[in-house]
Amino acid sequence: MNSPGSSPLHTFAALPSFLITFLAPRRTPAVAAPNGNGKTSISVFTNTGFRELTNISYAKSVKHLRPDICVALADIPYGTVPGSKRIMKMGDRTEDWVSTFLGATDGQAVFAPILPLDFHDQSDYINSIDEQADEIAGLAFYDSNLLPDIPATTSLSNLPRLSLDEPISPHHILRQVSLGMDVFTIPFINFATDAGIALTFVFPHPPKIEAPSKTSSDVLPLGLDMWTSAHATSTIPIIPDCKCYTCISHHIAFIQHLLAAKEMLGWILIQIHNHHILSQFFTAVRESIKNGTFEADSEEFARAYEPELPAKSGQGPRVRGYHYKSEANQAKKNEKPWTADLSTDDNPDVEVIPDVGAAELEDKGFAKKVCK
Repeated sequence: MNSPGSSPLHTFAALPSFLITFLAPRRTPAVAAPNGNGKTSISVFTNTGFRELTNISYAKSVKHLRPDICVALADIPYGTVPGSKRIMKMGDRTEDWVSTFLGATDGQAVFAPILPLDFHDQSDYINSIDEQADEIAGLAFYDSNLLPDIPATTSLSNLPRLSLDEPISPHHILRQVSLGMDVFTIPFINFATDAGIALTFVFPHPPKIEAPSKTSSDVLPLGLDMWTSAHATSTIPIIPDCKCYTCISHHIAFIQHLLAAKEMLGWILIQIHNHHILSQFFTAVRESIKNGTFEADSEEFARAYEPELPAKSGQGPRVRGYHYKSEANQAKKNEKPWTADLSTDDNPDVEVIPDVGAAELEDKGFAKKVCK
């Protein structure tokens, strides 16, 4: 909030002005809160724990931070299935919050949330925002399956659509595009990077690779697991013709070594590559739509690639507090960086007990005083 410039959000995130920023009250995917939403606020997870975020406070933050796009507050419970009475409250509260938010953000580009409910359960709310369509810049969908339910006769049908539905693979992105989605948040790019997986898919089909073992019936993986020990001697880029910084400057063996050594640079290089792959993917999708071949190209992509990303086989970067979900009795997510070996030739099978005093160690046979 104290960052300088016309858009403090751009300044704080060190983003160039030509990149579009969008601000939402919850991260994607969201963290379930132990407390429910209130009449004027939602419960959110912050760097100082769970806090209540009021609609007015959020509007003031948006007005000051000046993101290019913001998503209005929505009454969506996470971690529980709402009952019939709760569903009615969700629509009524969100309708009130959106109306207040539009009047408090001073011309900001606001995307109105579409709740993850059956269309008929929120029809009154949707009719309400339809009447304010001239003040709304777009729609934010928490469930992309609801997109076809928006009547083509309403003003809302002409607005841009943002997906907060968390697609888990490029196949899911293509499905949402076919439904009419325009803008996406893509958490799986971070999941893939944390797992040490370098994305390798190309839309609508992979480049031809001359290899004796390659047949036309082979289905290709969506990514390459960089933890695999077989990569330790591979001196080729992740993708030979890729123009990203990672592929131009480094080979697979170097990245595999960085991961094995737990060097953060390894994950950074993979993330640079993965962002480039997604950028190229969306460029090709836009070109396909422009050429009128999107449906055929999507079918070709589905035949060429596996339906899901490769399974995680290695350890990700060290987990911080904000990575944890609000669940009780969670196991430790970070492995110990080192373990003391207290065994000796005289006591090869000794039980190692951490955090004990010197006297207790002497009772176990260690560090005995020897008088000469």
